[in-house]
Amino acid sequence: SYDCLLDDPFEHQWPTLPELPGINYSMDEQCRFDFGVGYKTCTAFRTFDPCKQLWCSHPDNPYFCKTKKGPPLDGTECSPGKWCFKGHCIWKTSEQPYSQDGSWSSWSKFGSCSRTCGGGVRSRSRSCDNPPPAYGGHHCPGATYEYQVCNAEECPGPYQDFRAQQCSKRNSYYTHQNSKHTWLPYEHHDDAQKCELICQSEGTGDVVFMNQVVHDGTRCSYRDPYSICVRGECVHVGCDKEVGSLKQDDKCGVCGGDNSHCRTVKGTLAKTPKQLAGVLKMFEIPAGARHLQIEEMEPASHSIAVKNQATGNFILNAKGREAKSQVFIEMGLEWEYTIEHGKESLKTSGPLHEAISILVIPQEEEVRSSLMYRYIIHEDLLPMIGNNNVLLEEMDSYEWALKSWSQCSKACGGGIQYTKYGCRRKSDNRMVHRNFCDNSKKPKPIRRRCNLQECSQPVWVAEEWGACSKSCGKLGVQARAVQCVQRLQDGTNRTLHTKYCSGQRPETRRPCSRLPCPAQWRTGAWSECSASCGEGVQQRQVVCKGSESGGRCEGDKPEAVQGCHVALCPGKLSGITTSADAGDHGTPKGQQLPQDGPKNPVSKISSREPCLGDKSIFCQMEVLARYCSIPGYNKLCCESCGKKTSSTTGSPPTTGPSAPPGTTAPSAAPSLFPHPTTPARGGPSGDPTLAPP
Repeated sequence: SYDCLLDDPFEHQWPTLPELPGINYSMDEQCRFDFGVGYKTCTAFRTFDPCKQLWCSHPDNPYFCKTKKGPPLDGTECSPGKWCFKGHCIWKTSEQPYSQDGSWSSWSKFGSCSRTCGGGVRSRSRSCDNPPPAYGGHHCPGATYEYQVCNAEECPGPYQDFRAQQCSKRNSYYTHQNSKHTWLPYEHHDDAQKCELICQSEGTGDVVFMNQVVHDGTRCSYRDPYSICVRGECVHVGCDKEVGSLKQDDKCGVCGGDNSHCRTVKGTLAKTPKQLAGVLKMFEIPAGARHLQIEEMEPASHSIAVKNQATGNFILNAKGREAKSQVFIEMGLEWEYTIEHGKESLKTSGPLHEAISILVIPQEEEVRSSLMYRYIIHEDLLPMIGNNNVLLEEMDSYEWALKSWSQCSKACGGGIQYTKYGCRRKSDNRMVHRNFCDNSKKPKPIRRRCNLQECSQPVWVAEEWGACSKSCGKLGVQARAVQCVQRLQDGTNRTLHTKYCSGQRPETRRPCSRLPCPAQWRTGAWSECSASCGEGVQQRQVVCKGSESGGRCEGDKPEAVQGCHVALCPGKLSGITTSADAGDHGTPKGQQLPQDGPKNPVSKISSREPCLGDKSIFCQMEVLARYCSIPGYNKLCCESCGKKTSSTTGSPPTTGPSAPPGTTAPSAAPSLFPHPTTPARGGPSGDPTLAPP
């Protein structure tokens, strides 16, 4: 019955739920719900606030406490006059407590700058206490601290790496492996440890964590000249010295520039040392150079050396030092020096704070040293280069240009399309990847109307019918595609949703070839042989398929029954003797072979089972009468075989108890329907009979 569907679902007869579910359940009961019978509130220790987490224990082991890391239900009594609410134990009130979100106080004043020059940081803070979050309310969104870059001007004198200064201060007192070292700055590859003070021994190369963070205002990475460390975390700073800014330098250091003021300086120089003493100066690289690359043109035994012109100190391959591939930090920059296949190379992203000299330390006399150099510099610094037979190249500059219009939003009836901008190189007006252009300078798209022509009425369009799925019978169908199509002004068609076409949709399926199939013979599988040994029969179903429509099957009907032979039955003649074989041994043992005659016909074997008629329609077939000598078939077709026997011997079949009808068969054989039988070894009179195979 579906009478329940008639019930009114809006009857308000449900019991009123408590405002706070914990009112009805103590902490002990909640422990039982969580962990099973016997569990109660843990008493092995006391928490500052029992409403933070529900701890439970069993009396059998009271010092083993469990928790599911969840607070008790709101409304659970936590002490006299108090209950739990949002993980806090508060005083009970007559009114339902509501959660209270926190709100920020006003900002404090900025503190002092962490550095007097070279780029420091100052901060201010605020508190989430106006009001504070309560009863499960949300904490104030946003940051507690706000930072500001201060004293960003460079310090007077030669450039000093602030991180390197912090490492070198430990030269006099910090010991590693029971000895003092000269400590150099080291930048860890893990971004999470960029603001850790990590130093490397100049002598051994050991990298040591100093177990403290760098001072506020220290650059996070030598690959980023602006982002700084504050309170042990890296704070992103743009090239405009604003915290959180996304502005970046172009390739020659113009903040937010487009490389239009950048120049590429490159050249080659070859010199041959006349003596092994001293060093051979090749060329100078000015301050402000960026993306510096120096490469040896051909293998030579000499070594490249680099000297800071402001301090006179070697930063690479001082005389007496072994030249080896390395990544090192000097002059506040990360350098990569490589020796591969006898050729040296040196590169850094810059910018150089002071000019450097590129030198060669001779190892053999009269061996030429040839170097290629390349760097990018601002055009205002070109006079510093001098006449070094260098080749100046203008840096490619890029701009946003109209590339195309977007596809119209409608094919007809008035749509909208927008401009699509691409990045174009100014030197040859060639469109390049958009990453070359400054995304902040990308123009806003312009919109215009398009495809103002009227729309034609959509109509149904049906394709040709497909082939029929059947050639005859009652299941043949054929299909076709039917679409809602709108003709456009340019001669093309547009497929629309079917809801836009009016009128009845043409049929997509229809019956076909529903004609009676011609009659034909169909045969089933052969049954198993009716005998387990000796000769038997098999049968199968044979029908004329399609004859119900009046057709007749052509050709002869296939055989429905056939004989089968499995194997010779064991002991078919074993134990059978004649009176002649018995000889002088008196009464013959075993069974006697019956003699031919009216009393013992060859094909007759007595059986005590009465004949109840044929059990198969095939028994009446004359062609199968020869199988009546097989016991299994004789039993199956006892009536037909009885008639056959009586017509052969000239006497009617025996119907009395001593000779039941249809029991004649000389040997065991399979039946049309397997029913294994075991004929008796003696007839009703006790005469010996032939044993079945």
